[in-house]
Amino acid sequence: MAPGVDAADTAWMMMATALVILMTPALGLFYAGLVRSKNTLNTFMMCVTALGVATISWAVIGYSLAFGGDGGSFIGGFDHAFLSGVGFDPREGTAIPQLLFMAFQGSFCILTVALVSGAVVERIRFGPYMIFVALWSTLVYPVMAHWVFGGGFLAEAGTLDFAGGVSVEMASGFSALAAAILIGTRKDYGRQALLPHNSVLVLLGAGLLWFGWFGFNGGSGYGANNIGVLAFTNTLLAPACTLVGWFALDLFRGGKVTAVGAATAVVVGCVAITPAAGFISPMWAMALGLAASVPSYLIIVWQPRTRVDETLDVLGAHGVAGIFGLLYIGLFAQADWNGIADGLFYGNAAQLGHQALAVLVSPVYAFAMTYGLLRFIALFGPLRATEREEAVGMDVEQHGEEAYVSGEGAILLRVAGKTPHELDSELESGKLPALAGPPERRGG
Repeated sequence: MAPGVDAADTAWMMMATALVILMTPALGLFYAGLVRSKNTLNTFMMCVTALGVATISWAVIGYSLAFGGDGGSFIGGFDHAFLSGVGFDPREGTAIPQLLFMAFQGSFCILTVALVSGAVVERIRFGPYMIFVALWSTLVYPVMAHWVFGGGFLAEAGTLDFAGGVSVEMASGFSALAAAILIGTRKDYGRQALLPHNSVLVLLGAGLLWFGWFGFNGGSGYGANNIGVLAFTNTLLAPACTLVGWFALDLFRGGKVTAVGAATAVVVGCVAITPAAGFISPMWAMALGLAASVPSYLIIVWQPRTRVDETLDVLGAHGVAGIFGLLYIGLFAQADWNGIADGLFYGNAAQLGHQALAVLVSPVYAFAMTYGLLRFIALFGPLRATEREEAVGMDVEQHGEEAYVSGEGAILLRVAGKTPHELDSELESGKLPALAGPPERRGG
């Protein structure tokens, strides 16, 4: 071990990094269960793509833009580009190797860009999406991470954000809103029920996300220390209270507790506690979890009444809950627990202003940059699939595979070497027996 590196802290942070990496395939399960069966594989693959593309962009330039440069700035520098100077010596302010610190922070970037995909599943083409992942993980996430974690202007102004309310939750939520507006609604949106095909997958994904969140928040203390223990415990307490609160809201609204609602509640509770995990007491964490269920629930219930097809409620579950958690710090932060600052309730009204600044500027940057990046990508080709491709399903059209071989469009896989377009042509010309009926009837 290099001088200044603590073995116990390093061991915990290696575990925490692995837990956060697990969250991306867990998100794949969560998202995949929420879509129709013919889009299951494509939805999961969007998360898998982030594991590859975002990891590379983070190592090449993203880490440097987030954690390089001078304090108080808008964006970092190029001093750590291509991992220059990132080795076994500890990063300032930690007792872990900077190489491990880079990997831990990179796991956040991977997850966040995967979150954004939930807004546009079932209709965005896979090629443009991969380009979007590369650009977004370079120009959006690292910049917003620098603001709060890399000594940027929000940190300089006094904003407190323990584990990603700005760069993960608000960034993903408002980027998702921009993407949904630009890409447009799904073909059948508003005309027929577009229901989750597998609620068990949704619950499993949510459970694994909560499990991974103990590394996400607990690891953001950068060691086996008191602040990490506080964040770890609060990550247990807050989502449990959100879950119970969501049950009550479901019962009041419809008389039944829903499985998808329960899974969503777990995510909302984890999101809300993320920025506040290391700054508030356990009892205030429980109150946060219970209170956070209300605004997110209301947004998720209201959103289908609009013409914005933000498919998997990234805005309600992440953007809104992230805002709530950040402002909550300004009210109930307690220096006796965090050793840094109090909130309004404990005599420091200025902290609420510091938190409000982040809430004002972060959504604007995330929305504007995401909208601009997608507009730029669209200059080189269409972003979304055709109506026919949507009808057949994105699994077959974008990957040539399906999650369920007995599902919609499965007949396409039983004729070796034929693309869907070739099959259509041969069916129309009479060269192929019409095993599946007319081409327009296959699929959704």
